[in-house]
Amino acid sequence: MNTKKFLFYLLAAVLCGCVPVASLHCLYTDADIVFEEKLLGTWMDDPNDPDTTWEFSRMDDPNNSYKLIFTDEEGRKGSFIAHLVKLKNKLFLDVYPSELPWEPDDPNKVDWLYNTFFLIPAHTFIKVESIEPQLKMRITKEGKMEELLKENPDAVEYTSVEDRLVLTASTKQLQAFVLKYADDERLFGDKAALDRVKPGMQMQEKSSGR
Repeated sequence: MNTKKFLFYLLAAVLCGCVPVASLHCLYTDADIVFEEKLLGTWMDDPNDPDTTWEFSRMDDPNNSYKLIFTDEEGRKGSFIAHLVKLKNKLFLDVYPSELPWEPDDPNKVDWLYNTFFLIPAHTFIKVESIEPQLKMRITKEGKMEELLKENPDAVEYTSVEDRLVLTASTKQLQAFVLKYADDERLFGDKAALDRVKPGMQMQEKSSGR
């Protein structure tokens, strides 16, 4: 296990294989958090041909947050805490791993236990364009972000960790940056359009052997 693997393995899985931009700080203050009931439930790329699923459920702690379980086409899962953030008239998701890779049930399964003390959790951000009738989102991608920073190196504070881009700006600075570039595809470039899974659909798929 190393820093590069830690920062990006789980978040890359939840974002369908692309490498998202990681941030050391969150995108929200308590005043920016909103909760939308209509986000709750399970979403798929295509309910008639299930591939990956995003399952949002309510969490009591932290308050007004979601538990996000992501499952890819091979059945691999990621568990995250997600906050829906409203900045002016725009919505974003701040996604953070709820279970960290250095906390296995059996500590003896970690080859180098003390190395894990030097690893730092990270956030990533998703722009939410609509929730109904489809959950439409735009996801950060490191390669596109590098293009933005090459053109404007002072756009936001960042560093490089194991050749990966990591934002180091404060929450206030991140909010200003995200709002300024919210419609720029170099920040939120990858599109995702998900449909809600109808009640009983997953049970039918399981019984049919899918």
